[in-house]
Amino acid sequence: MNSPKVTANVSSIAHGSAPETQTVSIRLGSDTSDRSYPIRIGSALFDDPQTYAAIGRATTALIVSNTTVAPLYAQGLKSALTARFKNVHLVTLPDGEAHKNWQTLNLIFDALLGQQCDRKTVLFALGGGVVGDMTGFAAASYMRGVPFVQVPTTLLAQVDSSVGGKTAINHPLGKNMIGAFYQPALVVCDLDTLKTLPERELSAGLAEVIKYGPIADTAFLDWIDENLDALMARNPVALAHAVKRSCEIKARVVGQDEREAGLRAILNFGHTFGHAIEAGMGYGKWLHGEAVGCGMVMAAELSRRLGLIDSAFVERLTRLIKRAGIPIVGPVLSPQNNAERYLELMRVDKKAEAGEIKFVVINGPGHAAVQSAPDALVRDVIDSCCR
Repeated sequence: MNSPKVTANVSSIAHGSAPETQTVSIRLGSDTSDRSYPIRIGSALFDDPQTYAAIGRATTALIVSNTTVAPLYAQGLKSALTARFKNVHLVTLPDGEAHKNWQTLNLIFDALLGQQCDRKTVLFALGGGVVGDMTGFAAASYMRGVPFVQVPTTLLAQVDSSVGGKTAINHPLGKNMIGAFYQPALVVCDLDTLKTLPERELSAGLAEVIKYGPIADTAFLDWIDENLDALMARNPVALAHAVKRSCEIKARVVGQDEREAGLRAILNFGHTFGHAIEAGMGYGKWLHGEAVGCGMVMAAELSRRLGLIDSAFVERLTRLIKRAGIPIVGPVLSPQNNAERYLELMRVDKKAEAGEIKFVVINGPGHAAVQSAPDALVRDVIDSCCR
C-alpha cells in the first residue's frame, strides 16, 4: 500500500503549541455517497454546538456513555446538543470490556424504547471502543437503523475503533463475533479528552497507532519512533499528527474495502493472537491495545519464521512496543498445553476459514498480507513468545 511521506513540524511538537482542527474524510462508494462522513480532529470540539452543525435536526438525541466518562464529559456534550435537539437523554453503561455483551446492549435499547425514540433519533457514543462499538450496534439494530455519531474519548478509539463502521459485542467464545458494519454520520476526535486518560489506556492506544507503520507506512513508523516520548507526554501537536495520520491510513483502506472482503483485513495485524489473549484471559484482564501490541510481536515473529522479514525488523518493532509500555511477552492461557489453547481460540477468529486460521503477516516493511501458516510453526511462535 503506497503512502505519502510523513512529515511533522518538529519545532511545534517541541513547544507543544495547540493544534488546529483538521478533517479526514471517509469516502464510501461515490464522493456523493450519503454514507461518507468526516472525522474532525482537534481541541475544544466535543462541547461546541458548531461541531454538530451538519447533523440533521431531530427531536431526540441519546448520549451513550459509561460510569467513568459520563461524569467528566456528558454534561458538556448535552449542553452542546440542546441547540439542535428538543430532548437530550443519557444512558450510562458499566465500564469495561467485560460488559460488552447482550445484557449491557439491552440497556441502550431500554433507554430508546423507554423514551419512545423514533427512527430519526440520533445516538452519540461518548467513550472508548466498548461504548462506540455497542452504540453503533444499537444504532444499526434499533428500528433497523438510526443515525449515530462517534465521540471517542480514548486514543485507541480515536485512531481505530471509532472509524470504519465496525460495531459488535463479544461472545464468551470469541471477541466481536456478533455485530454489523454500520457507518457513523460523524466522528469527533477531541484531543482534550486524552488529558484525563489513564497511562495504561494511553499505552494501549499507542499499540493501534504503531500498527499502521508496519502494515502501510514505514515513514510513519520512523516518525513514531522519533516522537514516542512526545506522544507519551501527551504533547497535543504530536497526538494530533498521530491521530490524523492513523485516520488517513484507515480511511484509505476502508474506502477500498468497507466490509473486509480483502484489503481491510490487514488492519487486524496482531489481532488474531491478541483476540485469543483477551478471550483466554477473560475480557478486561488485558486491555485490547495491550493484547494487540503483544499480538503484533507474535505476528512479526511468525512473519520472520515464514521468511518475509528479517530479525532486525522484528527486534525494532518489539523495542518500540516495549517503549510504549505495552507487554511484549504473551500470557500462558493453559499450563497443560498453552499452544493448543491459543490455536483453539484462534480457530473461531473472524478471519478463520473452514477452521483454517488466517494471520496478518508483514510481507516486507510497510506491506502486509493475510495468509495461513502451518500449525507446527504457529506453536513454535507461541512457545517462544509466551511464558
